[in-house]
Amino acid sequence: MSRTRSVTGSGPGVHRRAVLAVTGAVALSAGAGLALRPGERTAAAADATGPAADATGPVLTSREAPAAPLAPYTRGTTLASVATPRGTSGYRRLGDGPGWRRVVRGELAGPRSGRAGRRVPLAAFVQLTDLHLTDTQHPLRLEYLRATDPHAWRPQEALTVQGAIALVERVNALRGGPVTGAPLRFAMTTGDNTDNNARTELDWFLTVMSGGRITPNSGDPRHYEGVQNSGLTRYWQPDAAVRDADKRLGFPHIEGFLAAAIREVRSPGLNLPWYSTVGNHDAMPLGCYASHGDSYLAELAVGGRKLMELSAAEAKRLQSALKDDRDPRGVRYREFLAAHARAMRPVTPDERRAPFTPADYLTAHLDPAHLGPGPAGHGYSAANLQAGTQYYAFRIADDVIGVSLDTTDPGGHYEGSIGAAQLAWLDRTLTEHRDAHAVVFSHHTSRTMDNTRPDPARPDEARHTGADLLAVLARHRNVAAWVNGHIHRNAVTPHTGPDGGSFWEISTASHVDHPQLARVIELTDNKDGTLSVFTTLVESAAPARTDVTDLSQTGLAALYRELSLNAPGARTDLAGGAGDRNTELLLEKD
Repeated sequence: MSRTRSVTGSGPGVHRRAVLAVTGAVALSAGAGLALRPGERTAAAADATGPAADATGPVLTSREAPAAPLAPYTRGTTLASVATPRGTSGYRRLGDGPGWRRVVRGELAGPRSGRAGRRVPLAAFVQLTDLHLTDTQHPLRLEYLRATDPHAWRPQEALTVQGAIALVERVNALRGGPVTGAPLRFAMTTGDNTDNNARTELDWFLTVMSGGRITPNSGDPRHYEGVQNSGLTRYWQPDAAVRDADKRLGFPHIEGFLAAAIREVRSPGLNLPWYSTVGNHDAMPLGCYASHGDSYLAELAVGGRKLMELSAAEAKRLQSALKDDRDPRGVRYREFLAAHARAMRPVTPDERRAPFTPADYLTAHLDPAHLGPGPAGHGYSAANLQAGTQYYAFRIADDVIGVSLDTTDPGGHYEGSIGAAQLAWLDRTLTEHRDAHAVVFSHHTSRTMDNTRPDPARPDEARHTGADLLAVLARHRNVAAWVNGHIHRNAVTPHTGPDGGSFWEISTASHVDHPQLARVIELTDNKDGTLSVFTTLVESAAPARTDVTDLSQTGLAALYRELSLNAPGARTDLAGGAGDRNTELLLEKD
């Protein structure tokens, strides 16, 4: 059986404490985790121009298996109960409703009788995706696009931190897999962990995941400064008596809401190891502009002016340019902001709102302050930092490896692609570990990787589409699943290749739009020539029904759910169909 490891190497700009944290975690965990064979290479080591240390990287530790026989654990999952809207129109409340049944899907292998009694668990883990932790007071935000699209600004955005903490609390409460009862080995975030590519948001995300205190505020430490106390009736003004557009739809008046939203909260942090995958909102300002190094936009991000209002016609032109990918480097956006400088409102400057680069993203993950339960770097290593890469492989279990990809396109736009070097590395990694089942993680889906604009740092390197990635995965019969996000919708798709390779693509809804879900994924060997991939959706630990007078941390997390249900213009199909939710996905096993 092959083994997978991360290679750790020091490189320019790496903080000495970060390197020591990585190597220290290795030394402490060497007997508990499953490292890769010496001599194997990760993405960073394969592409680094300088030497990388040939040392075992972060190793995976998992919860100890209970002494008693494993039993399915469905409490807190959508098998047991689902938050269900009350009523069919107007401002709706949520309440506890019946759970979603499990659907068996046999497009890739027929279900064989008696498999439940034969199956052996191989791995169980949690996927979180599209948390979109949002600094709602950030000067570069595009709230004014609500003039043409009501969902361009969402009333729940001020509560993303409280909502994410409640999701962490739910994951911590899970005692095992809903099907096998097997211990959950790790959690993986599949990108768009932040929203505006702001350092404030990155710090909040890492603290939510690893534990600590967070004040979800920027600018003036004493009070909120943004569209929700602007007096503009286009946005929900929760504290004011003004009858804004959302209150006309039934949104409540909540005295003290904004003060509560920016009050310090505490995250317990995940109680199991967690890994990170990068999304377009983590890689580029506003998730679409290849404008790192643009001094005007950087100065505006930390400065004291914010545009809050725009005509419908101007908003339509700007949104069309974003959707049609007509301004990938943000040149027109910069010109647009300069033209509207006199319409901007004063806000308190804050250096913490500065955009972060891919190198900053890696360095922050390597910071010992955000270690939590590990592993050090959360998948990333100092060798990634040295090579300028954000992809890696890791050992999940004896018979299972994980591969985290970077599908963002540094050339700009929110749709993705994959570089030739990374695709070749993926092909090699899957070949070298052909005896292990593989689970591949990315942010983008196969249908949202059609942006092949060159990477400015590697202008001569070809970029490849989702179809190209599908072709590589289908060549490897050990690939069981490709797990991703980006589309904010639950979708499960079977894929087959000409050489007989088959796998399931599992896309999971976001945690910013209703129904705000995460997934537990379990892989089992049915001992009959088939594998099963079980998917089970989970909601946050916050109550389904809220009391608008409860402005505690938990009360705000519940309100986050209710506001997302009622957000004007929100899609109603993001939960997907029954076959995209709680499933058993069958595969032929070689």
